[in-house]
Amino acid sequence: MKTPTTIVFSPRFTITPAMAGALMRIEAVRQEIGALPITPRVLASLRETARLFSTHYSTMIEGNRLTQEEVVRAIGGHVHFPGREHDEGEVKGYYAALDEVERLATRGDPLTSSHIQRLHALVMSNGKTRVKASPWRDGQNVIRDANSGRIVYMPPEAGDVPALMSELVAWINEESALPVPLKAGIAHYQYTTVHPHYDGNGRTARLLTTLILHRGAYGLKGLYALEEYYARDLKAYYEALDVGPSHNYYLGRAAADITKWVDYFLEGMASSFEKVRDQARREATKGGRDQSKLLRNLDARQRRALELFRDSSEITAKDVAGLFGFKERTAALQCQRWTESGFLEITNPARKSRRYQLGEAHRELVEREFGE
Repeated sequence: MKTPTTIVFSPRFTITPAMAGALMRIEAVRQEIGALPITPRVLASLRETARLFSTHYSTMIEGNRLTQEEVVRAIGGHVHFPGREHDEGEVKGYYAALDEVERLATRGDPLTSSHIQRLHALVMSNGKTRVKASPWRDGQNVIRDANSGRIVYMPPEAGDVPALMSELVAWINEESALPVPLKAGIAHYQYTTVHPHYDGNGRTARLLTTLILHRGAYGLKGLYALEEYYARDLKAYYEALDVGPSHNYYLGRAAADITKWVDYFLEGMASSFEKVRDQARREATKGGRDQSKLLRNLDARQRRALELFRDSSEITAKDVAGLFGFKERTAALQCQRWTESGFLEITNPARKSRRYQLGEAHRELVEREFGE
């Protein structure tokens, strides 16, 4: 029989010398990346690569069979994978959820339970963007060892989930002296502990981590993929999350000392940041002015569309269709929306030969990058 739930989220851990060192490394990289001059084209390319890496590795952790190259092709819409439709849907869903993370981070509104439920809905959407927020689970679920089938963790009962998630959201939103990386790592742990959905909890926890870091000015221009660190050694990832004297939430997990997890998380974040720094240093030597603020206002498709203007100052809806694997009617509607937002301008209004150029601000950006 369970004990009453304590609705006072108070994570217990000890700051170790290793954690303090990792925090210093993270901060040093954050400051350096902020000052490095990275050209617009390179920044857009690196951001897109990081998003694709995040998508590949986060879904791979859950057993997705698509390779990195296949993930790129699936998201581009250029090819389908018979017999692996579920895998294809997973990567499209995660990629769509990353778009939502960027949107939420840019808006800067206080986090709500509905935001998290929408992220989860996108994760499970097969790439659809019009989704209803996922409700919390309404029954018990368990986590079993894939090989033996034994129960390795029993989350809290469904009736406690809404209060526990509201508590976590309030804790994330509250102003505190806790460093943002610590807050992100603890939120990841608590989300997986509550396990508020039947499926998709791991992917949503990793997205929540990214959202907290971006909201707290640790987005690092969107250039890192923490998921790669986890996926490189899944045994270490799961062992770090597996803390507490019992597999039952009410018999130890809720009040467990999570020092081991926090230590693991911060080391992973520091390592991931340093990898980005080394790459950014190499790219920065090529010169050019950083346009990250302007690029942050573009969604993923707009960033990819910039590549169409590398060799031509004008494009057509057919060019957009070819880039994204759209039908031409869908591409024409996309161009219309981009025109209304100012991202594109019409240069030839004739319906059958309509052509577009970039809006002035983005035209200057591309000219600085690709112009001789």
